[in-house]
Amino acid sequence: MTALTGNGTAQALNDQLAGLGLAERLALVAELGGRAVFTTSLGIEDQVITAAIGTERLAIDVVTLETGRLFKETVDLIDETESQYGMTITRYVPDQDDIDAYAAKYGLNGFYDSVEARHACCGVRKLKPLARALEGASFWITGLRRGQSGNRADTPFAEFDAERNLIKINPLADWDIDRIKAYVADHAVPVNPMHTRGYPSIGCEPCTRAIKPGEPERAGRWWWENDEKRECGLHVPETAASPIPAPTAA
Repeated sequence: MTALTGNGTAQALNDQLAGLGLAERLALVAELGGRAVFTTSLGIEDQVITAAIGTERLAIDVVTLETGRLFKETVDLIDETESQYGMTITRYVPDQDDIDAYAAKYGLNGFYDSVEARHACCGVRKLKPLARALEGASFWITGLRRGQSGNRADTPFAEFDAERNLIKINPLADWDIDRIKAYVADHAVPVNPMHTRGYPSIGCEPCTRAIKPGEPERAGRWWWENDEKRECGLHVPETAASPIPAPTAA
């Protein structure tokens, strides 16, 4: 099959996916040819996608970015999910030299001190491992939903990612949180117990708090920053989230 590239092809695929159910959307992508990779953060929407992939035995690689700063509940959920669906979730970890270089420049928890430092930490612990995870991929499947934040309100089902030269698939773009929860209940999908403790969106432990009543789903992520559109750079380019050069001797 000819490789799917460019905005035109992504738009055609977007229109096709719009008329399908979740399992059908994922099956279509799996059958298009080329490597399809689903990156899961083990959040509730990602668990819905993993459940569909595992139940239907689709030819989609399921991977996660094990940053080294995840909640124990998240790490435990990886094992539970693998066991329930008889699948392997490949774990991509940051390079220790990159972590050491970051700590030398900013301090291990320097992400609290500036947006630059926080982006740099995400770059080391997420963006570089993501680049390895997506090597050779034609399709990148994510759990992005329009209802997660204002920054994601226009999320399409398919879009061309020019930076990574692949097509990004968002099969839950039109699902709201009530539909997600209903699917989880109907299909006995394992989820992070922290969701019932006020954590609708769960990232690294030092950078995630429970949300307050009435706050948006992602308000607990990097809560000390003022930018309502804050992201880690996985789905929105962050120029500050570049690799950290090794410190030079004084």
